Amino acid sequence: MRIRSIAFLTLSLFFALHVGAKDPLKIYILAGQSNMQGHAQVSTFDHVGMDPRTAPILAEMRTADGAPRVCDQVWISSIGNDGTEQEHHGRLTAGYGAMGRKTKIGPELTFGIYMQKQLGEPILIIKTAWGGKSLHTDFRPPSAGPYEFSESQLASMQKQGKDIDQIKRDRIQATGRYYRLMVDHVNKVVADIKRVYPDYDPKAGYEIAGFVWFQGWNDMVARDVYPNRDKPGGYDLYSRLLADFIRDVRKDLSAPEMPFVIGVMGVGGPVDQYGASQQRYKSTHDGFRKAMAAPAAMPEFEGNVAAVLTENYWDAELDELKDRGGKIKAKSQELNKDPSLSRQQREQALATFREELYTPRELEILKGSSNAQYHYNGSAKIMAQIGKGFAEAMATLSESGRD
Repeated sequence: MRIRSIAFLTLSLFFALHVGAKDPLKIYILAGQSNMQGHAQVSTFDHVGMDPRTAPILAEMRTADGAPRVCDQVWISSIGNDGTEQEHHGRLTAGYGAMGRKTKIGPELTFGIYMQKQLGEPILIIKTAWGGKSLHTDFRPPSAGPYEFSESQLASMQKQGKDIDQIKRDRIQATGRYYRLMVDHVNKVVADIKRVYPDYDPKAGYEIAGFVWFQGWNDMVARDVYPNRDKPGGYDLYSRLLADFIRDVRKDLSAPEMPFVIGVMGVGGPVDQYGASQQRYKSTHDGFRKAMAAPAAMPEFEGNVAAVLTENYWDAELDELKDRGGKIKAKSQELNKDPSLSRQQREQALATFREELYTPRELEILKGSSNAQYHYNGSAKIMAQIGKGFAEAMATLSESGRD
């Protein structure tokens, strides 16, 4: 009887200690350049609902009255929105995209929504993204070593009469600056989580549960850094730098097995569907995308690094309608050259031309764009799918890590 009593007390103590114990707060880091910032204006949300495939996503993004949803269980700290290190934090909602006159979103909104739905518990997002930043210099990881100018770069600068010594000094200062700002901000947030997420329980602790990288444009267009970019293997350097980045960020954040998702550039859609006007840069885009995705196939990263092909979320219909708009500009220039027309007549003629160019439905679809093509047309429909895709890839990696 005494043995039973001891066993009962032991079990009671075990359950008292463990029942109701909270899991560590899961923290996800989102980093990159302007497309991680996000340039999709809230005004483009309606377009998400026009497609039956994406309408369910819109239902998650806003409330019944049409207002952007405020996520009770997702908190965010973000820097770089306005190009500086000024922090914005609070519950996740629209407005954590790039700063501007209009409210914008990036991938963070649907990433947070779907990641939290997957986990069923509060999460914290730390976002660090600045427009126009490269991996070869700005986000250059420490283990990659200093940036080295090539002989051709030095010869070109000398030919142009530039101050090479000053350029080298400036490059030393710029190298890795945004990598350090990123790591410093993560460390700042985790040092005082309650400042950002008031309900945080220090006894439960936290876990750096994943990292999403969405960058690439400034490397893709850097012909001086990648002089053979149009040839096979021309972007191999990017693959090596990104592999170094993954290793270094895991080390610097003390998260050696941290799941890592690579958002592969996909502006323009799948390259095998490129039209005649896109053929001139098809090989460049194809080569760069393969280089971005390459670390996910490295044996050392098996099961904890994944590549998400954002080309799969491209909206070809929206893009074609935007391209068609170039005819309106040409027509306007033509009308302005006709001295026989009054201003009112020109405006009426242009309005008639526009009505002939687009159907009423196409004009509604056009409202789904709020920025340039290289910013995924500022489309919430595209950006929402990208964020959801990142969350799904992260969930798969996390499940794989627990097996």
